[in-house]
Amino acid sequence: QVRLVETGGGLVHSGGSLTLSCAASGSILVINGMGWYRQAPGRQRELVASITAGHSTNYADSVKGRFTISRDSAMNTVYLRMNSLKPEDTAVYYCNAVGYSGSYSSSRFDSWGQGTQVTVSS
Repeated sequence: QVRLVETGGGLVHSGGSLTLSCAASGSILVINGMGWYRQAPGRQRELVASITAGHSTNYADSVKGRFTISRDSAMNTVYLRMNSLKPEDTAVYYCNAVGYSGSYSSSRFDSWGQGTQVTVSS
């Protein structure tokens, strides 16, 4: 079982910055992709940014130029640096990771963190 733990959420004024971290643990063999999603009240969960094992990145149009995703593959950790935050960025942010895990045989995993609240005040 692969566990993801997010940290770094909080309350920030409009225009401020936050950095989210997500650490994966367990019998991980390889993490192919990691990403950040968010869900605001009354809205569907949406992709914010993702990064592959080769460090190729993808961003939602709404965050391009403001957010940066990065990963430390050796530490199985992904980060999301959020600059120029806006009130509409307010949401619960979730970390996701997909890959293979196992001690004696490998199986694919698709794991989610518990979520961390980001609130941007105007």
